[in-house]
Amino acid sequence: MNKQVRHVIGISGGKDSSALAIYLNDLYPELKLEYYFCDTGKELTETYDLIRNLEIYLGCSVEKLKGSGDSHKNPFDHFLEIYGGFLPSATTRWCTKKLKLDPFEKYVGDDPVISYVGIRGDEDREGYISTKSNIQSIFPYRKNIWSQDVIKKVLANDVIEIIGKFYEDQVQDEERLKRIKELVARPLSMSLDRDLKLDLLLNLGIRDFNYVVHRFIKEFTEYPLAKVDHFPLLDNEENIVRDDVFQILEESGVGVPAYYKASEFNGNDGVTGTYARSRSGCFFCFFQQKIEWVWLYEKHPELYTKAMAYEGGDGYTWMDNESLTDLIKPDRIAQVKADYAAKEKRREANNSSPYLLDRIEEAEGEGCAACFI
Repeated sequence: MNKQVRHVIGISGGKDSSALAIYLNDLYPELKLEYYFCDTGKELTETYDLIRNLEIYLGCSVEKLKGSGDSHKNPFDHFLEIYGGFLPSATTRWCTKKLKLDPFEKYVGDDPVISYVGIRGDEDREGYISTKSNIQSIFPYRKNIWSQDVIKKVLANDVIEIIGKFYEDQVQDEERLKRIKELVARPLSMSLDRDLKLDLLLNLGIRDFNYVVHRFIKEFTEYPLAKVDHFPLLDNEENIVRDDVFQILEESGVGVPAYYKASEFNGNDGVTGTYARSRSGCFFCFFQQKIEWVWLYEKHPELYTKAMAYEGGDGYTWMDNESLTDLIKPDRIAQVKADYAAKEKRREANNSSPYLLDRIEEAEGEGCAACFI
């Protein structure tokens, strides 16, 4: 007997995944969505507040998953002990695997699963793609809702004739069909790479492309969506960006997590600016920019103290080149604020600059965007 396909959304506690839960709940109630939250045990209070607000809005519980498997033990501390006090880092992200990915894959088991991921239409990243064949990722915010592994199969040169035939059955407008078939017939090459071909096909009809992809999945693959006859997101042609996400959260009444809201800061020599937290996740996330560590110190000093305690005396630190003890020395805080304020002024100026070099310079100074869901 075939197992029923499950539809799941992981709630990180951030803006994008939370808005996605609201978005899909309101537009596609027939999906029978399941919601889960991988609790590291080291989240900000605002994250748990957001989860409770979501549960009220959705009218159901968000399943809380803990990687330790022991409801009485803090998940992060459990694995930190196993790893001998070795702190996770950008190069050794055991926290992501043990506290996020493993609990999720255990939760879904071997069931066929559609996992909805809140990567926006104005972001250029793929996010986590499970290597398990029973889990398929879908990106509802984007014009291209499909993951790269699906696109590679559909746009492969050896299936050009099949895709062309599927378009013939799908598209009724003869002039548009002619343009689509001419494009489909062109093999991938240096002048027409996969991303460009995908973009051109989407510009010729998002909905038609989705139906062609779904038919290919059903006839030639064993993805979970091969078991689904009707998938309502095939008709969705929206492209949801950052401002849309904030609007969804505000209009629903769930609200934007408080840590995203900018607060004013003052530094030495008249330096002023605003700072906030840019991500959900553990309060000591090693992907934080230094100004975010300063934000944590000044807004949640008790949590900063806990983060410092993890560094201990064995040489492990959250940042490669600086300890949390050194970061909060008065002169160092003043320098971090001054550097950040200067960078923000450059960013404001460069946003209106016609020169690409200006924008590249700013991009190179940004922190890692991993786990921004």
